[in-house]
Amino acid sequence: MRESRAAQDTRRARDFEAFVAGAGGRLLHAATLLTAEAADANPRARRLLTLALAHTYACWDRLHGEDPYNRAREYLATRFAHGAWYRYGALPLGRARPHPATAPLARLTPQERLVLVLRLYEGVAEEQVAALLGLPTERVRTVCDRAMATLLHPPRGPAPAVRRAKASAS
Repeated sequence: MRESRAAQDTRRARDFEAFVAGAGGRLLHAATLLTAEAADANPRARRLLTLALAHTYACWDRLHGEDPYNRAREYLATRFAHGAWYRYGALPLGRARPHPATAPLARLTPQERLVLVLRLYEGVAEEQVAALLGLPTERVRTVCDRAMATLLHPPRGPAPAVRRAKASAS
């Protein structure tokens, strides 16, 4: 016998709530890394997560065995990429970034953050990231390497000024 519509809706809501309880924190952390906001003040990341979860809930019945976390993560990434494109222009050229003290990935461009979060934090294969972003695999590898180099070897500050007092005292 078929399940009633109300019972289906109740089961769907219960399943989705369980999914959000299990995956919501990790998705929020990924969104916070993408937006380079502070962990305690992240309105853009929370909006991004809300949109990804709403999209996942809307297509919940059509997943048919597909991993809902994967669907939410893909939507989160593509939504961030489109938003960064709209806000900053082309992703590789978008240089408007938060202050580096607010988030660990703030020195990176939006594209570098996106590739780094997908590759290293989420563990997505290069080929999948390339397909998701519409880039060649070599480009994804290059962007990831450049982002890691930026994080591991931050640019040096200006050279210390030579004190004139010491120079004139000699």
